[in-house]
Amino acid sequence: VQLQASGGGLVQAGGSLRLSCAASGSIRSINSMGWYRQAPRKLRELVAGITSGGSANYADSVKGRFTISRDDAKNTVDLQMNSLKPEDTAVYYCKVIAGTYNYAYWGQGTLVTVSS
Repeated sequence: VQLQASGGGLVQAGGSLRLSCAASGSIRSINSMGWYRQAPRKLRELVAGITSGGSANYADSVKGRFTISRDDAKNTVDLQMNSLKPEDTAVYYCKVIAGTYNYAYWGQGTLVTVSS
């Protein structure tokens, strides 16, 4: 299984970006999908996750600004990011839990830079 993330870039504070992650390969069944981020000198943290049933959860820092969605027909998970802040600057990674044994797959990361 390969995950390809895209959509990162440079944006001014208050702007928006949309990240997309596409899963390909031998995918039996995708369970949860999510986005994580890692800022310089910080630990990787969960930004948003979405279950196979469509239930979403968000980090407190992004609630009301970010929206996660998934398209099971295309095996994609998107993250719409609005009202971006400089503290949102990080490398964003998508993660997919799939298969009988709930194996975790990670994308390669996409850099989001928010300027003040």
